[in-house]
Amino acid sequence: MAKEPTTLHDIAKALGTSIGTVHRALHDNPGVSPKTKAKVLEAAKNLGYRPNLAARFLSSKKTLRVSINTLKGTTSFWDEVRAGIKEEATSNPLENIELEFRTYPHIGVGEEEAFEAALRENVNGLIIFPSDPAALRPYIRRASRAHIPVVCVATDAPDSGRQGIVAIDTLVSGSIAADLMGRFLLGRQGSVGITLFDMAITEHAEKYAAFESTLRSLYPHLQVLKPIEDHGTEAEAYSKSRQLFEKCKNLVGVYVTTEASMPMLNAASDTNALSGLTIITTDLFPDLVPQIRSGAVAATIYQRPRSQGTMAFRMLHRFLVGGRSGDQLRLAPHLVMRGNLDFFLRRQSRESNKDQLPQGSDAVRESNEGAGLDSGEM
Repeated sequence: MAKEPTTLHDIAKALGTSIGTVHRALHDNPGVSPKTKAKVLEAAKNLGYRPNLAARFLSSKKTLRVSINTLKGTTSFWDEVRAGIKEEATSNPLENIELEFRTYPHIGVGEEEAFEAALRENVNGLIIFPSDPAALRPYIRRASRAHIPVVCVATDAPDSGRQGIVAIDTLVSGSIAADLMGRFLLGRQGSVGITLFDMAITEHAEKYAAFESTLRSLYPHLQVLKPIEDHGTEAEAYSKSRQLFEKCKNLVGVYVTTEASMPMLNAASDTNALSGLTIITTDLFPDLVPQIRSGAVAATIYQRPRSQGTMAFRMLHRFLVGGRSGDQLRLAPHLVMRGNLDFFLRRQSRESNKDQLPQGSDAVRESNEGAGLDSGEM
């Protein structure tokens, strides 16, 4: 197996210094002492560091332009992903980073146009949420041929030539939800519903498969129903959930695999089904908090959206600067229930109150261009 090329991160780790110091020393930038420069050059030689074209591009003082193509979202999930990307870009020691946010309103609406716009604008890299991997595969391959790396966030686009993937561990998420559901429903028999955006989305299909398999194996007295696909639309989620509550008289539980849990909860309340159900949701946002406190929601699987954004930008940056490629990062989900809810809320508050990049900063410039898409951000 071929050894991965040495990166700036490797040199910095070996010397116990920052990537920024290593970068400045290797490119003879001011602010580095002759002694430090000599140490960096010696370590680079000993470790076999070879600067690649991308690194030379970054050292040329040109602007590094990254397009972030994501859903607008109905909760704070995608806001948190984008916030993580912004924070990581801001903390990056390299200058002249331009983030171009292209947000599309719904699943399958504007996604291809956003990718086309990014390629047309000659960006240097993309971070994308591939809700329709089959449709995006030709675009990702086209970017790969043009040496434009693509990192997927939240869900994958397998066999597309994408550079890397940062997502929650979907199999763990689905299995945890199933085991919790079974334990909450010990001694009860009946059907369990599951809602998702679309089975074509890799993340959602994997959660469903893990949930169904775990429940069937450990709790065979519970039957998993055919998943409800709501395509990320609140009206469709409410309508289909209401139909489920009105028609399925032996329903005992519901697992919501996405952040779109409020339409289902509203439908359960409107049909007087809420009190008889064990409900497990996904993610954590303000409207969900009172539902957890009251016990209407037994637990939620927190997908760490800000961390996903942070890691996705870091992965893309490492490729552009050091040539590291082929990364696959699966984050462990966190389980939030009434007992630890306040802990998570305090942590979210701390993250949200971190110093944000001032408007007009020269370190990172933001753009919201692209294909007539919604340009509203955060």
